Amino acid sequence: MKLTWATGTDTGRVRSNNQDSVSPPPGTDTSTTGLLIAVADGMGGHVGGEIASSTALAAALSTDGTPRDRIAVANQAVLDAVRADHSLRGMGTTLTLASISSDGTAVVGHVGDSRAYRARDGEIVQLTADHTVIAEYLASGKITLEQAKRHPQRSVITRAVGIIDDLEVDEFEERFVPGDRLLICSDGLTAMVDDAQIRQLIETHAPQEAVRRLIEAANRAGGVDNISVAVVAFES
Repeated sequence: MKLTWATGTDTGRVRSNNQDSVSPPPGTDTSTTGLLIAVADGMGGHVGGEIASSTALAAALSTDGTPRDRIAVANQAVLDAVRADHSLRGMGTTLTLASISSDGTAVVGHVGDSRAYRARDGEIVQLTADHTVIAEYLASGKITLEQAKRHPQRSVITRAVGIIDDLEVDEFEERFVPGDRLLICSDGLTAMVDDAQIRQLIETHAPQEAVRRLIEAANRAGGVDNISVAVVAFES
């Protein structure tokens, strides 16, 4: 199966720096039969988040193994960076990473609230579970979806790379077929653009154009956070 993909990242309209990292970087080769693609959204001070996301992503890409193995290496790399420079204490990052083979099988590793979606036949499905306080409240029935949109803890994550040694990593396998789209993105997109508009943009445009339009849509809606997007199209 042929994979056509694109990535993009933008500071947004409010933040002064971009603490997200994406791989492969925008502008690299966009067609292949196998792919390792990822988004990391850093946190922790003006420079800490940027260091955390770039450190985690570089470490994950530099090793072999499953996505869970790669994220474990990334976690250790961020912890080591903090231990070497105590001014970085408290930094961490989300990391959602997909290893995609030529038959359309994707193995996804996930920590945090950067999401993976599958779009197919006019429907979009969130594949990852958010590791957030709000997700836990919703699952337990403590709040409604409408309350979640305005809740003061809506941005608080419960699991991140680089915070604890014994990190729990979600890992699952998803099979894609020709015509499908895979989206991996930071919450700078999903907090600004609803699922219906996201689906429409990734299904009706080639990956590079879809990435551009998704970032534009998030910025038009306010661009309150950094925006990072990776779109993969599966073709026979």
